[in-house]
Amino acid sequence: MAGRDRDERGDPRAGDAPLEGLRVLSLAGTKVAHVLDAIKFEHTVFALPFAYIAMVLAARGWPGWWTVVWVTVAMAGGRTCAMATNRVIDRFLDALNPRTAARHLPRGVLRAWELKALAAAGAALMVVAAGMLNPLCLALAPLALVFLLGYSYTKYVTWTSHWILGFTDGIAAGGGWIAVTGRLDPPALTLWFALTVWIAGFDLIYACQDVDFDRAHGLHSVPARFGIAAALTMARLNHALTAVALAALGWMTGLGPLYWVGWLVIVALLAYEHSLVRPHDLSRLNIAFFNVNGYIAVIAFIAVLAGLEW
Repeated sequence: MAGRDRDERGDPRAGDAPLEGLRVLSLAGTKVAHVLDAIKFEHTVFALPFAYIAMVLAARGWPGWWTVVWVTVAMAGGRTCAMATNRVIDRFLDALNPRTAARHLPRGVLRAWELKALAAAGAALMVVAAGMLNPLCLALAPLALVFLLGYSYTKYVTWTSHWILGFTDGIAAGGGWIAVTGRLDPPALTLWFALTVWIAGFDLIYACQDVDFDRAHGLHSVPARFGIAAALTMARLNHALTAVALAALGWMTGLGPLYWVGWLVIVALLAYEHSLVRPHDLSRLNIAFFNVNGYIAVIAFIAVLAGLEW
């Protein structure tokens, strides 16, 4: 009778199974959210539009779903690899810096091995995606990984790290072009240069907030080496070169009037970005870094789409 009663009532733990499943899903969702926040996945907006720009310019229109999908996968994998590696390399310095002490590794929210595994997965994903595009993309993927994995170390040895970061992000432009054509042409190099000096310019601005910390811990940056005023001047020069390079790109590829409207908007946004920061007032630095540059990347892509003769 007792056994029958238990069978009729059922296992009291059975009712907890759906709740346990929901708990596991909730924990997994929280972990994913922490990972995406740690690698700043939303910052993909800075480089991904330039990969798309390269593709549509190389194809003179729609490059095809196969190319678009695999370039996107390669970009996501490569950037995930780079950012996860960066967080692991910098975790001890991040713990010492008041600005970065709340990041996930210093707080113990994530573990170093988790981000190392993520970096390895991102690298593998990028190589697979490159192989799905063409032989040259696959052949160059290991070289791209050298920059993606290595740029985080450069601030320990040279103040030119801003341009090394820009060049590394510029791989998006070169890779997008090669994915379509199987070669690297002058317009792709021009776009690569534009992306290099644009990224370097706003990284110079961003580095100004850590000038005291960098000097105290022997890290290399233009603000730490030459001062904030010099860094902001150099950032303006780099963004002037960005405008020139984007103009050259429009001329080389024969883009129409709507591209030049977009170019003027980008120039205005660059000028606005520099109006937000002063050597003795960096209070609006995050607006300059995140908001304005996100707009610039998207507007550049829209301008190219509008300027093409479809």
